[in-house]
Amino acid sequence: MHLIMTHASENRTINTVGEYLRGRFGGKTVKLSIDGGFTCPNRDGAKGKGGCAFCSEHGSGELSSDIPGQIKLLSGKWPDVSRYIAYFQSYTSTYAPAEELRQKYRAALGHKNVVGLAIATRPDCLPPDVLSLLAELKEQTFLWMELGLQTINEMTAQAMNRCYPLKVYDEATEKLSALDIPVVTHLILGLPGESRKDMFDSVKYVCGRKPFGLKLHLLNVVKGSPMEKLYPGYTPFGSPGEYIGLVCDLLETIPSEVTMHRLTGDVPRRLLIAPEWSYKKRTILNGISNEMKRRGSYQGCRCR
Repeated sequence: MHLIMTHASENRTINTVGEYLRGRFGGKTVKLSIDGGFTCPNRDGAKGKGGCAFCSEHGSGELSSDIPGQIKLLSGKWPDVSRYIAYFQSYTSTYAPAEELRQKYRAALGHKNVVGLAIATRPDCLPPDVLSLLAELKEQTFLWMELGLQTINEMTAQAMNRCYPLKVYDEATEKLSALDIPVVTHLILGLPGESRKDMFDSVKYVCGRKPFGLKLHLLNVVKGSPMEKLYPGYTPFGSPGEYIGLVCDLLETIPSEVTMHRLTGDVPRRLLIAPEWSYKKRTILNGISNEMKRRGSYQGCRCR
């Protein structure tokens, strides 16, 4: 697989994954958020119990379903879409025997107009047989892996019950890179106790590993998550404007070749505790776009 590298510039302020996929497949291509029926080693006791503090009861996959359900849901929103990426989102989507994973991944690829896979997992859930399977799939279809890092700050990671150290992420990215498998890293903005510098340090560290893509999540405190009890009353950002300004500042430091897969949070309003305004996803995204234009700025402009 050969990646088509795209860049943000003065004419296109952010290098979005949507534009990347349009360029690669010749038309609008969207992800189908799939619940593959997995669990997580941070829930079943293999690594920990209770899950990461920020994670919901559904493994942050409230918007996931099966492929037919997702296609039906999205067809009304984007009637012109004819190509899909099967995105295994919920819980830890490599946490099963390799043969079971092979069957599930191949079943997804067997659906009409599914042109590739995106698989979300923990860096500590990539044993040799799973890596071998991923290498096999990479030769047969379009594939990227998503790794939940959230922060490079070890104290924050411990407080969030992440249950693996930073070096495990480093090792996972090195193994995937050796197999020429693109990596998208997840970071959360607004974790308790983290300063602006902490968030910039995490972004800088991840970009230094030359990822294919990056997800910046606005921390959502959701019902049913450990955070609901551990941090009652906590709100990560005081206003949409504060968050929008931070994201724009970060975008200016992210190399233009990194594809941006997320710039805010995405959780059903019925589950949201804080920030109370974060369900306004389109408003936040428009605010980021407008602020970048107001500045005359673009992704990576401070990398030179």
